[in-house]
Amino acid sequence: MPVLSQKAIQMPPSPIRKLVPYSEKAKSQGKHVIHLNIGQPDIETPQVARDAVINSDIHVLEYSHSAGIASYREGLTHYYKQYGIDITADDIIITTGGSEALLFAFFVCLNPGDEVIIPEPFYANYNGFAVAAGINVVPVTATIDNGFALPPIAEIEKKITPKTKAILICNPGNPTGYLYSREELEQLSSIITAHDLFLFADEVYREFCYDGARPFSVMNLDGLDNNVVLVDSVSKRYSMCGARIGALISKNKEIVSSALKFGQARLSPPTYAQIAAEAALKTPQSYFDQVTHEYVARRNMLVEGLNGIKGVRCPMPKGAFYCIAEFPVEDTEHFCQWLLESFDYEGNTVMMAPLSGFYATKGLGKKEARLAYVLERKEIELAVKCLEKALEVYPHTTY
Repeated sequence: MPVLSQKAIQMPPSPIRKLVPYSEKAKSQGKHVIHLNIGQPDIETPQVARDAVINSDIHVLEYSHSAGIASYREGLTHYYKQYGIDITADDIIITTGGSEALLFAFFVCLNPGDEVIIPEPFYANYNGFAVAAGINVVPVTATIDNGFALPPIAEIEKKITPKTKAILICNPGNPTGYLYSREELEQLSSIITAHDLFLFADEVYREFCYDGARPFSVMNLDGLDNNVVLVDSVSKRYSMCGARIGALISKNKEIVSSALKFGQARLSPPTYAQIAAEAALKTPQSYFDQVTHEYVARRNMLVEGLNGIKGVRCPMPKGAFYCIAEFPVEDTEHFCQWLLESFDYEGNTVMMAPLSGFYATKGLGKKEARLAYVLERKEIELAVKCLEKALEVYPHTTY
């Protein structure tokens, strides 16, 4: 039998989806599974985006330009202006999801064997993207004790070696919900400048900042036009996860022109999804106001509920729609599986994402799990009750 590639062997399974077989079995047994494991909002996709696809008069579904539909890229420049980001359509490559944008950034800016520093815990698929690109993730650890703030700059600088080529951040953060301040980002920019590194920024949760906070984009950092690559997506902004439309943005012309070559190799991003994404730019502000209000209510219900459970600790996130909870258990991998296999409260149970898969450092996150507050409040209230009841009977609690 032929031997598979090292990449195939090294590619990690998704910690977000690895428990799906247990969830499916629980459902087949008649249990109601409350899905807090994945960032799939139940918020309606804007009507204007859905109507654009329904009403499109297309007789031949053609390839689009490899960089994306020109009118959509032009429309995005106006969208970014409201955040003080001054770019042209030529600074944008439309990608098949934010995932492809980050892959393109890795392919363009790093060679196999190069290193990228990432504050952990981080979006688990970054590990998979790094394997695909043949690069090495170097983690710098944030902690639950201060809500997963940016680790001290001195700690980040200690990680820099001759192989270090980039730093990657997610802001607001997945899975932490932490929102980096302008001051934190300016401190980070000093390292980028001093060591002439690339700075990749995943800002797909830009719209979801709470308690009066405003996002500050790395595109607005002074003196980094040639260093910064912005990764974006419509998936969360407009609750359009299935559209798979993202963007790679940079003022560095060489990065964009090189990324376009990878875009040409995959031909083009999906046409109908771009039509929906372009129309979504007309979404009224009232949509985002309502969504933000709802997420704040869900966040408060979940975080306050979790902190009311004996032995559970959960910082209040300032952005995105995730929180991290520390549970009084030895291993959330086992606890999360046990919830699906062996527990229910009045026919209900909860699915979470164990956090160990969101770390690159072995052994970290074993007591933590990510929860996504993407379901209606009655489901979140029931989830909290389930977790409280579960910990009362779980055989491996560590109170």
